[in-house]
Amino acid sequence: MKKYILPAALLAVFEAVAVTLWLTKDNLFYLFNFSYIGASLALGVLLFTRGYRHARRVAQLLVGGYMLVYLGLICRENMQTEGFWYYLFTGVFEAATIHYAVAKLFGPLLFGRGWCGYACWTAAVLDFLPYKQPKRPRRKLGFIRYIVLALSLVFVASLFLAHVGNMERIMFFAFIVGNVLYYAVGIALAFWFKDNRAFCKYVCPVAVLMKPASRFSLLRIRCDKEKCVSCGKCKSVCPMDVDVTDNSRSRANGTECILCLECVKNCPKKAL
Repeated sequence: MKKYILPAALLAVFEAVAVTLWLTKDNLFYLFNFSYIGASLALGVLLFTRGYRHARRVAQLLVGGYMLVYLGLICRENMQTEGFWYYLFTGVFEAATIHYAVAKLFGPLLFGRGWCGYACWTAAVLDFLPYKQPKRPRRKLGFIRYIVLALSLVFVASLFLAHVGNMERIMFFAFIVGNVLYYAVGIALAFWFKDNRAFCKYVCPVAVLMKPASRFSLLRIRCDKEKCVSCGKCKSVCPMDVDVTDNSRSRANGTECILCLECVKNCPKKAL
């Protein structure tokens, strides 16, 4: 029964969010939206506990595909950082602001960077590229993420200061263009650095917003020192270069962990 505790708890958290937003916003959509996301994530975790090899990919495609195609393209909601700034400036707690609050600002206190591992539609495509394990040492290029985040803020702020009309239309096209650029840059960097997650490490602005809360994440990989034989396998397979053998909050690249569980699957002593 222990196998079902984590997926059940994950589903319960999202159901609580779904019901709360449904009742407070008086909108049935939120009940469907967060129930679907919670069920998809719980399914992914459940499949992992059952030993299914592609469990995380299932959750990635179910959640990422839903948010990109249905929310983004069909419902025309900008779920990128530009959409987040847009709703903040308008003072409306809707769409992107709710999404960011749950998945990227406060949610990481519970599940860290789990969004990046199980729901991001950009990473869902990048993870199919051939460089699942980094072939080169991590570069000190993380500052680029802060620049991209600042540029997205400046872009939206400029639109408001210029009193531009048809803002929702502009936000939709910004979503389309932004995703095309993200995929193009992400794929190019993956082949350049021989690392599928190079985009996440050096360019993605969302990581900047998630880092503070991720440091205190409730769900995190821990190492049983009595079982660990320091073989280094976990470090070699980690796509984000996290030192999971260190249980401290200040471990190397600790806020980068996406809970992909590759280290857990590959540990020969089941120490993680």
